[in-house]
Amino acid sequence: QVQLVESGGGLVQPGGSLRLSCAASGSIFSIAAMGWYRQAPGKQRELVATITNGGSTNYVDSVKGRFTISRDNAKNTVFLQMNSLKPEDTAVYYCNAEIRRRHYTNYVNYWGQGTQVTVSS
Repeated sequence: QVQLVESGGGLVQPGGSLRLSCAASGSIFSIAAMGWYRQAPGKQRELVATITNGGSTNYVDSVKGRFTISRDNAKNTVFLQMNSLKPEDTAVYYCNAEIRRRHYTNYVNYWGQGTQVTVSS
């Protein structure tokens, strides 16, 4: 089996920073793209940022210049550094990864359980 475990959420004041981490574990052969999504109350889940195994990144316009996605391929971990946080960044943040399990040839999308980020004074 494969698991994605997120950490690093919490309550922060506007203008503050948080760093999210997501570690993939289990019977993993390789990981392609990894990313972060978020879902605010009453809204659909949206893409925040993605990163390929080669390091190419993509961001939603609303976080460009404030958030940075990175990954440690040796540890199967993806990070999201969030700076200059705004109240509208408040959401549950979910980790996503395209993973090929050992003894399989296809890639499957896996999701973490989500971590709450609240930006409020």
